[in-house]
Amino acid sequence: MRIFVLGAGATGSLLAQLLERQGHTVWCGDRDPQRARRFLGKKSTIAVTEVNARNLRGIVKAAKGCQLIVNASASVFNEIVLRAALRLRAHYVDLSSHLTRHPFRAEQFRYVKKFEEKNRTALINTGAAPGLTNLLVKRAADLLDEVAAVHIRLYESTESDDPISQWSPEVSFDEAVSHPQIYRSGKFQLGKRFSEIEKFRFADPIGSARVVLAAQDEVATLPRFIPMMDLDVKIGGNEIDRLRRWHKQGRLSRSRGMARHHFPETSSPRMIAKLIRQGILQNARFAAATLVKGMKRGKKEDQQLLMRSDCTFPTLYQIRQQGRYTTPVAFATAHIAALFIKYLPRDLAGVFAPEMLPAETRRAILAGIRNHNIRVKHKTTVLRHNSEDDEEF
Repeated sequence: MRIFVLGAGATGSLLAQLLERQGHTVWCGDRDPQRARRFLGKKSTIAVTEVNARNLRGIVKAAKGCQLIVNASASVFNEIVLRAALRLRAHYVDLSSHLTRHPFRAEQFRYVKKFEEKNRTALINTGAAPGLTNLLVKRAADLLDEVAAVHIRLYESTESDDPISQWSPEVSFDEAVSHPQIYRSGKFQLGKRFSEIEKFRFADPIGSARVVLAAQDEVATLPRFIPMMDLDVKIGGNEIDRLRRWHKQGRLSRSRGMARHHFPETSSPRMIAKLIRQGILQNARFAAATLVKGMKRGKKEDQQLLMRSDCTFPTLYQIRQQGRYTTPVAFATAHIAALFIKYLPRDLAGVFAPEMLPAETRRAILAGIRNHNIRVKHKTTVLRHNSEDDEEF
């Protein structure tokens, strides 16, 4: 395919390189081509053109001739890029939702009819979380006859004395000041920021960590396509601990704006290498777990099951050993998005969240993950009938 990637930062640049490796013809657009070139590296031959993601005509001009347009820039630009894809009669992929018009409905679904009319596919939320997490929840739901509750737990940590952004500063700030979406007793709700502290045990070597409610896009789609009663997403690690501390100190709000020393620019590969050499950045980790509680009906008796999937992504140290200098979050997001694109069902028309994809497509993506040093472990536990389930999973 001919693919145009908008946004060549830490994630977009790596995604572009992975797509080129798949055999696609790839070019990028970015507001700062020189910065994009630093992320792509001197040896990359991928073309980069200057594009303002707020300018619809500029995007259409830069992406002319593409068969697929990928929004790897901030999700606030989703609707502009969706309109650009429609003008170009191109397929569309993005990494997350912005949920500006409605906190519980992904804005991309406003374009379902338009993509159906153009006979084109728009695939949304194709990163690690959301994205992979959606696929794992759907996998568990397919094995159950009834889903009661879904819990998604994420972990992000950076072993550094200074704040080092694994996401773009704008995305990190937006998530930090947004109220988390939750789905309780069959109803969408907004929770309190950094609330509902829980102790959760992640896969080794992380172990137990404190997690709190966080704003995540899975809540806006999963309950709409998988019947359930409860869903929440919580995040742990020193990244969220730092944000929670600033929140309690009153230093984190939309009215105060984004302080650059709290939310620094995403480091380029060369800068990450420099920080590692200087000993400022020692390591970084990213992990995810999905837990789906539900009922499996049998001939003799019904069973209450807990289906858990643990995802362990390469650490910064392990990524370094591969000769790359990028964060675990960017590495995971780019590799998983590349798999979504590899298996993009171009015969479908409309807008699709990961859990809406055909079963064979979902299985192919999950199978492909194993080739990228991303470990996924599944475990099924029969729960006690007296509802004395452990609170610490």
